[in-house]
Amino acid sequence: MSLRTPETQADILVAGAGAAGLSAAIALAQAGFSVVCVGHVDTRANGRTVALFEASLRFYKALGVWPHFRGKTAPLARIAMIDATGARLPVPSVCFAASEIDLAAFGENIENNVLVEGLADIASATGNLVLHEGMISDISFDADAIHAALADGHCITATLAVAADGRNSLVRTKAGIGTRSWTYPQIAFTALLSHAKPHRNISTEFHTRSGPCTLVPLRAAENKLNRSSLVWLMSAGEAERRRALPQLLLEQEIEAQVDSLLGKIEIDGPGGFFPMAGMSANRLSGHRVALCGEAAHIFPPLAAQGLNLSLRDSAALVEVLEDARALGADIGAATTLKAYDNVRRSDIFLRTNGVDILNRSLLSNFFPVDFLRGAGLFAFSMIGPLRRALMREGVLTHGTLPRLMRERPLRHFPPSSHASSSIGMSRRG
Repeated sequence: MSLRTPETQADILVAGAGAAGLSAAIALAQAGFSVVCVGHVDTRANGRTVALFEASLRFYKALGVWPHFRGKTAPLARIAMIDATGARLPVPSVCFAASEIDLAAFGENIENNVLVEGLADIASATGNLVLHEGMISDISFDADAIHAALADGHCITATLAVAADGRNSLVRTKAGIGTRSWTYPQIAFTALLSHAKPHRNISTEFHTRSGPCTLVPLRAAENKLNRSSLVWLMSAGEAERRRALPQLLLEQEIEAQVDSLLGKIEIDGPGGFFPMAGMSANRLSGHRVALCGEAAHIFPPLAAQGLNLSLRDSAALVEVLEDARALGADIGAATTLKAYDNVRRSDIFLRTNGVDILNRSLLSNFFPVDFLRGAGLFAFSMIGPLRRALMREGVLTHGTLPRLMRERPLRHFPPSSHASSSIGMSRRG
């Protein structure tokens, strides 16, 4: 695909073509806005997977895209947490079952590259949407529009820019939105594994003094019936040592770390080591800009909250813009987008700080911290209503879900001013 004119006009420019950006672009286009999504579509396997919880599955089902991924995911029927910190006060293991909150599964786990590739194919076939696989070199915000210059010479004019271009977001920077950032003394090792014993659709977290070591079920592959993804947080020194190990020795260390829970383990494909950090944007919107996904928030991969939080950003933004359009309001005005900031702020604050507290509690060897963590897990283990409330909060979130994430989403597709005249409809560029 190529943009057919030097300058393209659209209602919305989405910067970023990862899972968050593509999802936002598809949802906005289906809502009747003309959309240009610009970014590099990276479909390389890197050992990362995404656990999509119930609200996220509802979102994809409401958009009609979930059938594309059938047979490519593994259900998460139970989540087990096992303490391996060696705390002086014994910390109980806890197991959460989706059936306790009337769900067949908490969600589905899928390889990140499979999800991105599927979303890119869907975006390429979606009306009102152009997927341009280039990069934004500059962007400016005027009173009535945004103007983006692409590295290949194309120019895009839009009413609104959605920044889904990651932690180093150019759009966020150009909009003058600051961030608060922090680091952790941890490196995450991610890999796909094949193993001798079945995972039984159970996601298992071993809580260690260097952070969680998590096994998440994956779909079977040809000649490999039992597969899981691994996210193992460790110190920088241990990461450096393990990065240099022969694969066989690394596999043996993984197996030992998870107490041979899944039998003999083999690394199945490329993996990676990633430094852990956190970031929170000072605000989620401004004049003609809204932040989404990792342009707005970053935290360690605990409790599988990252992309699920990003998809709630997308669903909430669609709702705010649909409501503004129905009232005849300017969808790019700061006063319009303030509603998006207001509706997302508490959810992001809760997830970011909750994950931060959990992660730091594991790193601490301070007895009162261990006591509080153990008491909390004991309460979740023994008190049914509290455990079920925690499970619902994890997969459906507190408060009112956006329309696209409710069980019976309300959808309508009014015409867009640019839908047929200003934007060329063809495949990726």
